[in-house]
Amino acid sequence: MSESLVGRQGAPFQMVVERGKIREFARATKSSNPEYLEGEHPLSPVTFLCASGFWQDESNSPWGDEPRNYERILHGEQEFVFFGEPPRAGAILTGISRIDRIYEKAGRRGGAMNFTETVTEFRDETGKLVAESRSTVIETGQAPSEGGAS
Repeated sequence: MSESLVGRQGAPFQMVVERGKIREFARATKSSNPEYLEGEHPLSPVTFLCASGFWQDESNSPWGDEPRNYERILHGEQEFVFFGEPPRAGAILTGISRIDRIYEKAGRRGGAMNFTETVTEFRDETGKLVAESRSTVIETGQAPSEGGAS
């Protein structure tokens, strides 16, 4: 994984925070919190922004045409940071993702593990930063079928 990818951004995307989708997400995650289920402008659950992936296409990815071996990809971590309350139904957010950090660690099964931290910033209609999502993707040195039991 090349350090030259650090700072690379995808194209901006828009995400409309919809009342029905908040309700569906809350029910899918077994939440009974009335703040997510009632009113015209319910609050979105704190992990709701992971649904932003459904609002994106390849142009929004900071990876561009960088090759990746999906047999070796693991989801390492996901974190959401809010600069106020989570968005409410009716909000229109603009997101932009960037590769923030790339580093390597030795793997237990041999080979290196490449870690890539990606940050997606979400801004409201005024341009105010509402939230950040930070995710860590790990590309293992060997696919699971290649490494044997540890």
